[in-house]
Amino acid sequence: MKHILVTSIAFLMSLGTVKSQHINIGIKGGLNAFSIATDNTTTNDTKLSYNLGLLGHIHLSRQWAFQPELVYSVQGTSYKSGGVDSKLNLNYLNIPLNIQYMFDNGFRLQAGPQIGILTGANLKSGSSSTDVKSSFKGTDIGLTLGISYVQPSTGMGIDGRYNHGLTNINAANSTNSFNRGVQLTLFYLFGHKS
Repeated sequence: MKHILVTSIAFLMSLGTVKSQHINIGIKGGLNAFSIATDNTTTNDTKLSYNLGLLGHIHLSRQWAFQPELVYSVQGTSYKSGGVDSKLNLNYLNIPLNIQYMFDNGFRLQAGPQIGILTGANLKSGSSSTDVKSSFKGTDIGLTLGISYVQPSTGMGIDGRYNHGLTNINAANSTNSFNRGVQLTLFYLFGHKS
């Protein structure tokens, strides 16, 4: 909880200290489709879940913008072991730091690094649930790549994004494990100017 509070304060302070004539704050939420890639023969399936968060959209020029975000994201994977369906839920507070190229028609291309802070992890097998947070590292570093569209007159938009984890998240054994997933979200920018 302490990490979440410190991160939230740092995020909001960074928005307030940027010298720019055009800054928007927004909210976002949507669908996650995540899995975990490993370097062994384990086959993991995609797990559907959700994400919710805040964003800052900071115009650097007419075509370029910086968009830091603070997003609660439920990730993980699903698999079958011994005929039992299991779901691994990894809850992250993600901080994507994207640079966007903005086209004049509302479309945007974006890419940037992302830092993820693990806030919880549990494994659900059948009717049982086990806390497995100690089996995973506390941070995840990755890259994001995506495209978005905003309707200039309303501030409403849609965002599609691929998340590619770069660091091994497995703290329990020697198997390397990496977050992989896509997100489809709706967002709203307060006070957006066309």
